[in-house]
Amino acid sequence: MRVVPGLRVMDPAKITVIIPAYNEEGEIREVLASVRSVSDRFEVIVVDDGSTDRTAEVAKSEGARVISHPYNMGNGAAIKTGVRAARGEILVLLDADNQHPPEEISRLLDEMVRYDMVVAARTGRSDESPVRRFGNWCMTRVARYLSEMPIADLTSGFRAIRRACMEEFLHLLPNRYSYPTTITLCMFRSGYGVKYVPLARARRRVRGRSHIQPIRDGLRFLIIILRMIMLFDPLKIFLPLSLGLIGVSLVLLGYHLVIFSRVKESFVVVAVIGCMTFLVGLLADQIALLRRERR
Repeated sequence: MRVVPGLRVMDPAKITVIIPAYNEEGEIREVLASVRSVSDRFEVIVVDDGSTDRTAEVAKSEGARVISHPYNMGNGAAIKTGVRAARGEILVLLDADNQHPPEEISRLLDEMVRYDMVVAARTGRSDESPVRRFGNWCMTRVARYLSEMPIADLTSGFRAIRRACMEEFLHLLPNRYSYPTTITLCMFRSGYGVKYVPLARARRRVRGRSHIQPIRDGLRFLIIILRMIMLFDPLKIFLPLSLGLIGVSLVLLGYHLVIFSRVKESFVVVAVIGCMTFLVGLLADQIALLRRERR
């Protein structure tokens, strides 16, 4: 049996590599060969997400277990399908576009002895457009505010995670973009151990193109983050908003007293809205707390 650093402690037979793929006929063969070079005892699942090329056939010819969607459901849906079908205790999630070197799987597994999720963080320059790079930067700053933890790479599709953790949050993952954002925030906010392993390089795409559209999927990222805030820490939204409204009402109060020497209705309206926003935030926070306790 081949022994690779990072697999001396873990049994490779208890590790499942899940590869969502959509029209990656040109890359999937090399990706699977690289995975097998780490260990030929991994359970390897390729989820063909409604590809119109020969992705499924090529993956089968390389010995992978292939599950095909009848049509394109999205990257997140493919991950869900793979998780439900996996038998391993540790899941390695890997994109099929060959941007991430599968040879680095052993580095992620090294850290899984101590952590619940290990993420390969891209540190080198990539072929992202300036718009997408700026969008990711903004989303990362918002996510850091929510999680109160440093996040080196919010959208990396290369990570190892315990199956039990993934199943706990599976119902929260979006069918399309971005499941990495969602699972990262869920893990941090639920107190699980997360580790980032620097990945010196991410390969450039040789064939095909990215399926992400910056404006459309940027809005989806924002909605996902707002949803996660409401699920785990609603006061992150309601408290700043209520304080801002109360601050505006105090400014109005001072203005009215100085200019008109009396209190006008606008101060009362804004002050009441600010207080009501804070009370709604407290209620939402209690509901979120009860939901977490039940789980």
